[in-house]
Amino acid sequence: MSAADPFYLVKEEIDESVKKVEGNFETWEKQSTGASERASLKRDLLAGIESVEWQVNELDKAIAVAERDPSRFGIDAAEIGRRRKWSTATHDTIDTIRKALHDGRTSNASSTRRELMRMEDDRPGPKANRSLMEGNDDFLSLESERQALILKDQDEDLDEISASVVRIGDVGLTIHEELSSQEKIVSDLDKDMDGTANRMELAQKRLAHVLKKAGLKGQLCLIAALVILLMILTLLVFFT
Repeated sequence: MSAADPFYLVKEEIDESVKKVEGNFETWEKQSTGASERASLKRDLLAGIESVEWQVNELDKAIAVAERDPSRFGIDAAEIGRRRKWSTATHDTIDTIRKALHDGRTSNASSTRRELMRMEDDRPGPKANRSLMEGNDDFLSLESERQALILKDQDEDLDEISASVVRIGDVGLTIHEELSSQEKIVSDLDKDMDGTANRMELAQKRLAHVLKKAGLKGQLCLIAALVILLMILTLLVFFT
C-alpha cells in the first residue's frame, strides 16, 4: 500500500507511541523497586498504554469497515489479514506491558513485539502472491466440482424418494379400494342376516300360534307326522 494510505499514516504514529512506551518500560525495569521515579513512570506508562489501546481500537473499527467491502477501498483479503495481524501484535504488546506493570515485575515485551513485527513485515513477494492465488483458484475449482457432485447425488436421492412416495400412494389407493369393497360386502351381509332373522322370528311366531291352536293332541299328531316325514326322507336318501 502507498505511504499516503490513511491507515498507514495512523499506524506509523501508533508504532512511534508503542516504541516510546517500550522505551519507558525498559527504563522502568531498570529502576530500583520503591523509587518514587519508578511509580511516576508507571503512571505515565499506563496512561500511554490506554492512549495506544484507544487508537488501535479505532483502527480495528476501520479495518472491520474495509473488510465488509474491500474493493471499495482498493484493498484485498491479504492486506486485511496484514492489518489484522499488526493490530493483534500491538494489542499483545501493550497487554504484556500492562500485565508486567500490574505484577510489578520485568518482562520480555520488547523482544516479543520485535518478533511479532518481524512476522508482520515478512510479506510475500509478487511470485509468492501469484502462486497463492493459483492455489486458491485450484481449491475453489475442486470445491465447486465437489459441491456439484453433492448436488447431483442429492437430486438422485430426491428422485428415488419421489418414486417411492408415488409407489406408496398407489398401494394406499389399492388398499382403500379393497377396504371399500369389503365394507360393501359386510354391509350387504348384515342386511341379509337382518332379513333372515326377521323371517325366522315370524316363522317361530306362526309355529307357536299353530301349536297353541292345535292343543296337546294336535301337537302329538304334528310331532308324529314330522317323525314319519323324517323317516321317509331318510329312507329316500339311503335307497335312492
